Amino acid sequence: MKKRDYYEVLGTDKNADVNTIKQAYRKLAMQYHPDRNPGDKQAGKQMAEINEAYAVLCDQDKRRRYDMYGHAGLEGYSSDDLFHGVDFSSVFRDFGMGDFGFGGSIFDSFFSTGEARTRGPRRGADLMYTLKVSLEEVATGIEKEIEIPITRTCPSCQGTGAEKGGTKDCDRCRGTGKIITERRSGYGVFRQINVCSKCGGKGKIVEKPCKKCHGRGIVEENDIISVSIPGGADTGYKVRVKGKGEEGDEGAPPGDLYIVLEVEEHPIFERHGDDIYMVKEIGCYQAALGGEVNVPGIEGDLKLDIPEGTQNGAVLPIINKGLPHMDSHSRGNQYVMVKVTTPQNLTRRERELFQELEKLQSKEKKH
Repeated sequence: MKKRDYYEVLGTDKNADVNTIKQAYRKLAMQYHPDRNPGDKQAGKQMAEINEAYAVLCDQDKRRRYDMYGHAGLEGYSSDDLFHGVDFSSVFRDFGMGDFGFGGSIFDSFFSTGEARTRGPRRGADLMYTLKVSLEEVATGIEKEIEIPITRTCPSCQGTGAEKGGTKDCDRCRGTGKIITERRSGYGVFRQINVCSKCGGKGKIVEKPCKKCHGRGIVEENDIISVSIPGGADTGYKVRVKGKGEEGDEGAPPGDLYIVLEVEEHPIFERHGDDIYMVKEIGCYQAALGGEVNVPGIEGDLKLDIPEGTQNGAVLPIINKGLPHMDSHSRGNQYVMVKVTTPQNLTRRERELFQELEKLQSKEKKH
């Protein structure tokens, strides 16, 4: 099932600021949380969709990737990746609601119970790049170099976002990166651990931002990638470049780069699989008498035999002059649809000849 646009899910536009995103999420959570809709099986699904939209749009990096590439920009993210560092209950604390009466964190209700799971270093996100190529390029296969923007850990601050000595312990979580709350439930105590929303789980607050990355901890660089496009590739074909995605957490591998092909429309040829089609105009005398005409091919001009008496709309094949089959030495065909044209602005002599031809054909039909 196709995912809905995250902004549509929360009912906001793409220019909405963080506070607007939080307000929209809080309103929907109050409406659809299953604890407020007992017996409604759809409420859980709607709440999960709302949670996922908020988890992406409240995070600066994930939101940037989503705005650039849509859902494809988050391919390779696991559920843990999507919800990593998101403190759902802080939305309600920010609005002065304290324990909002849902029996614990909305996040915990759907994705964990009790203590938060221990996570290892997160692998870097995969990237997707759309590469436009011509029909001629995929007819022969080609090696192309592309320049793509990639985010890297800032070499100046090593990803901390601060100048040397420019951080202090977070006063909210006291440098632990976690907020622990306990609530008595039934016969036991429910212990809940959330990532600190103030420091994002880092335990540190930046006082002096890094001058190179301006406190982001990452910098954008352009990388030159060499890509091999095989003959016969079509729109949607993917080339995986391992390790050329975004960097992972410390100790984790980078993601991969997926280059997705988009074959541009051709002014002459129309592609159907590995066969190509075109239209060739010929005069009515050529159609009647037959002969040989030149037609453009994907790799140069070709000769086409016109049988005597060819009718308008006839489709004539040129064998093995289409596109190559991938992983094979054979090729598709080129098909030429003949369009017979009627001469205009006839000279007196031409008109006389056509009239004479008409008379001859009329006599033959009588006999």
